[in-house]
Amino acid sequence: MNLGILASHNGTNAQAVIDAFKQGKTKAKVTVIISNNSNAGVLERAEKEHIPHYHLSRQTHPDPNVLDEIILNTLIKHNVELVLLAGYMKKLGSKTLAYYKNRIINIHPALLPKYGGKGMYGLNVHKAVIKNKEKETGITIHIVDGEYDHGKIINQMRIPIKSDETPESLQKRVLEYEHTYLVETLNKLQNVFKL
Repeated sequence: MNLGILASHNGTNAQAVIDAFKQGKTKAKVTVIISNNSNAGVLERAEKEHIPHYHLSRQTHPDPNVLDEIILNTLIKHNVELVLLAGYMKKLGSKTLAYYKNRIINIHPALLPKYGGKGMYGLNVHKAVIKNKEKETGITIHIVDGEYDHGKIINQMRIPIKSDETPESLQKRVLEYEHTYLVETLNKLQNVFKL
């Protein structure tokens, strides 16, 4: 299964999938990585792993329609069968969404539909969870549609919150679970999509 990853920051989830493929734990092979951030750590990871990688953003292509086309053409060029958004901080364009309908997934560090939507990413999610004195949080992997953190939920994992938890400690703990859970979910999806 050829996987295209879009990420905006460090890319630890991308690395988890790359490592799992190298260790024979998944057949999901990352064929291209795209970032909207030219300084993203995920691009350095791609370089080190000899995976084609691109900085594509409003900086490189100011017209959103052109950017959408370029992202789509880049995914097609690299034979991508499934698209993974792993900490990607932008909405995808309509052409990419239409071409890969039901084949774009996102990983979110909370139990959607709670703690999702615009501005709910990274530490913001964990701060809100702690502030509201939740007893549990988790990970949601869902199909991407045109709205933030919306779309059919494919898989969810619940994680209990410790009494002395801080947003930072919770973020670290959830991220560690994400790495394994993402690979497990990709393996299940491979059977569903017959890729």
